[in-house]
Amino acid sequence: MFDRIAPRYDLLNRLLSFRQDVSWRKKLARQLPTDRPLTVLDLATGTADVILTINQENHGLEVAVGLDMAQEMLKLGREKISREITRPSIYLIPADAMTIPFRSESFEVITIAFGIRNVLNVPRALQEMYRLLKPGGRVLILEFSLPGNHLWRYLYLFYFRHILPIIGGLISGDGRAYSYLNQTVETFPYGEQFCQLLSQAGFCDVRQIVLSAGIATIYQGDKA
Repeated sequence: MFDRIAPRYDLLNRLLSFRQDVSWRKKLARQLPTDRPLTVLDLATGTADVILTINQENHGLEVAVGLDMAQEMLKLGREKISREITRPSIYLIPADAMTIPFRSESFEVITIAFGIRNVLNVPRALQEMYRLLKPGGRVLILEFSLPGNHLWRYLYLFYFRHILPIIGGLISGDGRAYSYLNQTVETFPYGEQFCQLLSQAGFCDVRQIVLSAGIATIYQGDKA
C-alpha cells in the first residue's frame, strides 16, 4: 500500500495536515540529546523526513539509519537525501521494525513517526527498540492521537472519516489507503495507555508531549 502511494506521499502529508506535520517533526527533533554526537535509527522512515529534520535541527547528528519495508518510499528518500545532505553518513535500508538487523546497544536515539500504529506487534517492536538503544539512550515516537475536547474530537473525526479519505484518494489514486489511515488512528492506544506500553518495555522517565490540542503526541522514554 505504501509503495502505491509513495509518489504523492509527501504532498499529501503537507496538504492533509495543513503543514502541521512539518512542525511536529521539528518538535520531535528538538527532544534529542544535545550533549554528545548521535547515532540515530529512524523506523518506518518512509521518505526520510524525520532524518532530514533531525539533520536540520540537531548539529550533533553523526550517523543516521532509516528502515522501512516500502522500497518505493526508500527510493524517494534516497533522492531527497542526495539533494539536501552532504554529511553526515545516512543509510536507508529495507527492514522490519519487529526484527531489526543490528547488534544490541547500537544507537543513542531511535525515532519513529506515524509508523508505530502500523506495526503488527507493538510490544515486540518496543522491546526491539529497547534492545538496540545504548544505556542512556532515548526513544521518540510521534503518532496521531485523539483530542480530549469533545467538540474538537468530533470535528477531527469528521474530517478524518469523511474528508481526508476523499482528498487522499483523489490525489494519490488510492482511496483505500487513506480510509485505512483513519481506522488505525481511531483504534490505536494513545496517551497514558501508550505510555504504559513504553514502561512495560523497560523504558524509564516516560512522558508525552501533546501537540495541536491532541491531534498528535510525542512519546519519550529513556533507557537507564
